[in-house]
Amino acid sequence: MIVFDELFRKLVTDALAEDIGDGDHSTLSAIPVAEKGTAVLKIKEDGVLAGMEAAERIFRMMQPDISFRAFKKDGDLMKNGEVAFEVDADVHTILQCERLVLNCMQRMSGIAGLTRQYTDQLKGYHTRVLDTRKTTPNFRLFEKWAVAIGGGVNHRFALYDMIMLKDNHIDYCGGITRAINKAWAYVQEKKPGLKIEVETRTLDDVREAVAAGRGKVFRIMLDNFSPALIEQALPLIGTEFETEASGGINLHNLLDYAKTGVDFVSVGALIHQARSVDLSLKAVSKKP
Repeated sequence: MIVFDELFRKLVTDALAEDIGDGDHSTLSAIPVAEKGTAVLKIKEDGVLAGMEAAERIFRMMQPDISFRAFKKDGDLMKNGEVAFEVDADVHTILQCERLVLNCMQRMSGIAGLTRQYTDQLKGYHTRVLDTRKTTPNFRLFEKWAVAIGGGVNHRFALYDMIMLKDNHIDYCGGITRAINKAWAYVQEKKPGLKIEVETRTLDDVREAVAAGRGKVFRIMLDNFSPALIEQALPLIGTEFETEASGGINLHNLLDYAKTGVDFVSVGALIHQARSVDLSLKAVSKKP
């Protein structure tokens, strides 16, 4: 997808800088710098756990010698009252990382849980669910990571790792055939191996995309097609291209699309409609 470690470190570094600024004065004023402590991640509602690996990485970026004991793993079902992990570290590390760890895990667990609802419905069907670029700015890595934990498939990560010729590209360029040919020429010159997907809006668009895209396009998107219209489109496409249905797909109509046999359904709601779950990081009291 991307250079994961580089992007992860940048995101965490920027997030901690945003939160700490010129100093965590609450902690600095009350806790000695050398103080050691233990904290536990408490689960406060049922769902799908996500962000365990992210949490450990965040703590270790701040303090490499922490002790991190995981009692559950990413993708596990979680129940209210369970403990996900225990961490031993400098108290300053725990308190400065607390909000970032919770923000990531609460958001990621919500996305993973919603994605799991989609993937559970699709069991037994050929169709798989894709995420989209409808993500929170500067938080995409964690959100798409959560989709994968929930069993979904990541679409392109960003504008640079796949060409997707959408309606506006096609309209500005002057048509599907012209857009495909220009994109193909660009790939051969600038980015050999970069995949091309093309969006279609009508059955005539599908016919044109198939004719112009042979040997150039790897996936045809069927945008805002009803399941009935998809059933008409798929025989026109055949097996030479992957197929993706997009637009208005949700948990209520998901199976209607899956029954058509389309390869993928893309659902922006996996991320932008997910609700964060309730988790807390609590200090473990010292024994007298």
